[in-house]
Amino acid sequence: MSSQRIRPAVRGLVMDHDNHILMVKLVFPHGSWWVLPGGGIDDGEDHHSALHRELHEETGLQNATIGAPVWNRVHLFQMTDTEGHHWDGQQETVYMVRTERFTPQPLFSDSELQRENLCEHKWWSVAELLAYNGTDNFAPPDIASYVHVVVNDGVPSSPFEIFQIS
Repeated sequence: MSSQRIRPAVRGLVMDHDNHILMVKLVFPHGSWWVLPGGGIDDGEDHHSALHRELHEETGLQNATIGAPVWNRVHLFQMTDTEGHHWDGQQETVYMVRTERFTPQPLFSDSELQRENLCEHKWWSVAELLAYNGTDNFAPPDIASYVHVVVNDGVPSSPFEIFQIS
């Protein structure tokens, strides 16, 4: 994997006090995915700074309390980011973010969100995640099982390690 260009990224497992998870829907010509809010780490940013920025841009959440890492995920796939950089995949760290339920009001305009392929926000219960049988995908595909563990057992002492090839 050393010769591959892997984009560093962060995401937030944004969970309210009723254990609902905030997810964003990304739509591409080849399909749509529900993912946790977050994205690439800019040059010079640390994980927490990048996650604060991403949460504010995508959801409007500011000054979030970022907790422990929940999982690390390496996802191999071809992508081009909004700056035109080509990547062979993404390595993301997902952090626990507990918050009051809020209505997402992204900092980004509709056109900026569209450029990021982001078209929708939704709070999901664990039961909804486990029962979903629609046409959209989830990233990671088995996110419901990871969230179920976090809700029932708490954040793991060592983050889950996930490897995925698309």
